[in-house]
Formats: sequence, C-alpha cells, structure tokens
Amino acid sequence: MSELKLNLLAQLQAYVRDISPVPTPEQCEKLVDYVLLMHKWNKAYNLTSVREPEKMLVKHIVDSIAVTPFLHKQQYIDVGTGPGLPGIPLAIMCPDKQFILLDSLGKRVRFMTQVAYELKLPNIQPVQARVEDYQPTGRIDGVISRAFASLKDMLHWCQHLVDSEGVFLALKGQLPSDEMADIPAGFMVEACNKLAIPGLEGERHIVHIRKS
Repeated sequence: MSELKLNLLAQLQAYVRDISPVPTPEQCEKLVDYVLLMHKWNKAYNLTSVREPEKMLVKHIVDSIAVTPFLHKQQYIDVGTGPGLPGIPLAIMCPDKQFILLDSLGKRVRFMTQVAYELKLPNIQPVQARVEDYQPTGRIDGVISRAFASLKDMLHWCQHLVDSEGVFLALKGQLPSDEMADIPAGFMVEACNKLAIPGLEGERHIVHIRKS
C-alpha cells in the first residue's frame, strides 16, 4: 500500500469518526481508492477543479457521504454527477441501493465506468445523457443533485424522473432562502437539514422537495 494511500486512509478515518453511519474499514479503503482514481484521471480528463487528494477527501468524499442518513428508498438518480459525486461515495456507503449516475460528458461517464469496474460497484449505472432528455426505464425513488442548478431549474429539468411518491434531494451551501421562495407551483419543501461536514469550511444544507 502506497504512503499516499495510507495517509489518506488515516485522514479519512479521523474525519468520519463523528459522523453516522461510520464507514467500515472496507468502505474507507474504497472511498480512498476512488480519490486516487480521480487524482490519476484528473491529469488528463480534468474531472474536478480540486487537484489535491487531501482536499478531495473533505470537499468530495465527506461532503457526499453526509447524505447517507437521508436515503430511505432503493433507486436514486444523481443528476449532473460529474465524476460521480455524490453518487459513487453513496453507492459505496449503501451497497443495498441502486444509483444511476447521469452526466452529459462522455469522458466523465468513461471514468465512472472504470471506477465501477475497479472498485467492484455493481450498484452504479453511469449514463451519458442530458437530464431533460433522459427517460428512465424503471421506477426512480429520488433525484439527487449537488452543485447542479438552482432549485427552480433542477425541478423543471428533473420533474419527469419521479412520480408523486418521489423525492428531490438538493445539496446546497448556505440555506438558499431565495431559491426556496422561487420554487414553482406543484412542488413543496418537505424539510431542510443543516449538514455537519468535518473539516469543511462554510455551511452545507440538504433540501427535501416533493411534488404537491
């Protein structure tokens, strides 16, 4: 095991001590392997603007897995997932759930496909498509978005993905009061939770929205 991987594992285990659920040692290793793959592919594919693996741990991994307690159903779609965030960390944390990872850029989808192969993640399905054009072939329980669009635009583009039982989970920084006030008719904010992200500066929230 490389010195970088050992250092990243130690850092990740320190960050996640106080979150729930705590990743298992096997999950921690997969999360770090994912960071190392992002770091490797980033040099040619420019997958993320975060260049240092140590910063990826907080800004991408810990930030993503904080959503785990809010996933109560089985089938989710991560829209505008980029290199697989938060979908791949959540798939590692929730091996019993299924995740469609949607992005419009082929290089990102190729990267996610390689991650699925190398990390043995049968519960992710990378798909190249624009969200407004994607037609799911089966039921989707929830839409997850992270740094994707305003709430209004996200709901407009994603409303066809779930029925009235589905939930929209939007990851935001500061509480987006102006965006919440601009939610279109036919939708309602069900809850808004502040997330505690160890090591991350600034606020993080998750907004739960349903069709009304």
